[in-house]
Amino acid sequence: MAREEANRIPIWWRWYYWGCPIAWSLYGLVVSQYGDVKEEMDNGESVEEFVRRYYGYDREFLPVVAIVNVAFTVTFAFIFVLSLKAFNFERR
Repeated sequence: MAREEANRIPIWWRWYYWGCPIAWSLYGLVVSQYGDVKEEMDNGESVEEFVRRYYGYDREFLPVVAIVNVAFTVTFAFIFVLSLKAFNFERR
């Protein structure tokens, strides 16, 4: 994810940053929507350059982000199914 941003996070919180599905989703949304915009902003910098400089988000990392988001979804669905099987409260 964001190299610069990850360096600003205290070391004891970095595990949460990398393990948070919301962080991965936001990375994917920002990069997929703004990561290839070549239009210049008021300061002369393109949107693509700003996203890369300020957030540290790289468009080439988008396939990895997609795989991680799918993995989170499959993992949570699998845990849900196992929980339903293990905690069946309708047994008599």
